Parts: sequence; structure tokens; C-alpha cells
Amino acid sequence: MDTNTLPPLPNPPTDDTAVQRAITLLTDGKLAETKGRLRWSSNYTFLVSICDSEYQTVAVYKPQKGERPLWDFPDGTLCYREQTAYWLSEALGWRIVPPTVLREGEHGLGSFQLFIEHDPEVNYFSLDDSYRDQLKKIAIFDFIANNADRKGGHILVDKHDKLWGIDHGICYHRAPKLRTVIWDFINEPIEDNILSAVAGIHTRLSDIESPLYQQFRTGLDEREVDMCLKRTQTLLQLKKFPEPRHGPNYPWPPV
Repeated sequence: MDTNTLPPLPNPPTDDTAVQRAITLLTDGKLAETKGRLRWSSNYTFLVSICDSEYQTVAVYKPQKGERPLWDFPDGTLCYREQTAYWLSEALGWRIVPPTVLREGEHGLGSFQLFIEHDPEVNYFSLDDSYRDQLKKIAIFDFIANNADRKGGHILVDKHDKLWGIDHGICYHRAPKLRTVIWDFINEPIEDNILSAVAGIHTRLSDIESPLYQQFRTGLDEREVDMCLKRTQTLLQLKKFPEPRHGPNYPWPPV
């Protein structure tokens, strides 16, 4: 198949149909070419092209075999946490994480995430107040996911001024691990629409028979899911953006 004759998949995806089309391509498409390794990544990370009979696209491939061992996270679990972050993003209805799947690649099992077209010179520290509402959702998402590494460069801005969050391999630890650059909203009230979305996650993770709970359990252990549920309860009781309660709470380097 000559991938040069195929049109690119619309990027970024802008609605449910486009997201599902991206998931289908990432899941079932042919791995056409490895474009290179991302040298600045702490784990082995590759840009790969994927195509089917209609479209081609570029994905970020993080193979399980290339994960750097960490003292506080179980070996070989980071790719699963990447996919679970996507499921949380979709369940909240906020579409923060780009379409992400788990599948076999050239270097074995790994996560494949749609590469979002963006200006690499723009990151969290470039943003003005017009992005506050989107950043609030990312801050809440990070608290629920217990994101241990929300650097400024892990927030991308697409051509429609929508924010996307990437690099969620070290999320969902049982112990408090939140390290983020987004502490702008400490003690501000959480808006009702955000609390409503959090309540939905709380209800679904409270039911071990729910599809969301079952999804989470494919990538996390029972205790990790339980702690995620407890973090949603904390937000529902607090009803305001949390403040740092452990250290360190800021990633380094910040970008």
C-alpha cells in the first residue's frame, strides 16, 4: 500500500465520529513506518505512521519493553496507565487525552496515541487567561488520575485553540503523587458542571460491574482503582480546587 497516496486523518479530531475513526485506525491500521525516536523522552518513544485503506496518520508509540524501571511504579505498567488516562478523559467528557490504544508494535506491546498537530514552541507557560476553563478541567483530571508529572510541555494547543494533555505513564499511584505546574486555582470553588462530571466518575467506579470499572481494572490493580475513587470523593466533598498536601508537588524540569 502506497501511503503517500492516502489523505491524512483529520487532525485534531473534533467530534465523536472523528475520535472513533482515530481509535479504529490506531487499533486496526497497518504500521507503515517508524519515523524515528523521540530523543528527549525518558522512555523509549517512537513516532510511527499508521494507515488503512482510507487514511494515514502519525502516532506516538511507547513500547512496554522500553519503559525505564521506576522504584515506585510496577515494571511494565506505564503503557497501561497511558490507556487508562484516555479512558478517564473520555468518561469525564472532556477529551483531554488524545485517542490512545494498546496494541502490538515493532517493539512489542505498547500504547499508541494519536499525534496532535501543534506548535512545539507553545506550552502551558505560553497560555493566557482565555484558557482558564480548559486548564481547570486538566487540573481536576490530574488530581483524579494522581498525575505525577504534569510538565508545561505536556500541554499542547491545537489549531482550534483546544488544549490536549499528553504523557500519562506515571499516573494512578496508590500514594499521593500529584506533581503539576497547574496550581493556579487553589481553593477556588469548582464549577457545578465540573463537579457533575466528577460525580459521574464516582458513581461508575463505585460499581465493580460497570464498564468503566472493568476498563480501569485491565490496567490498574484493585487498590489503585479504589484510591482513584477516593480522590473523586475528596473533590465532591471539598468542592474547591485542592492545595498541595505533600511534597514535592512541582515537576522538574517544569517543561
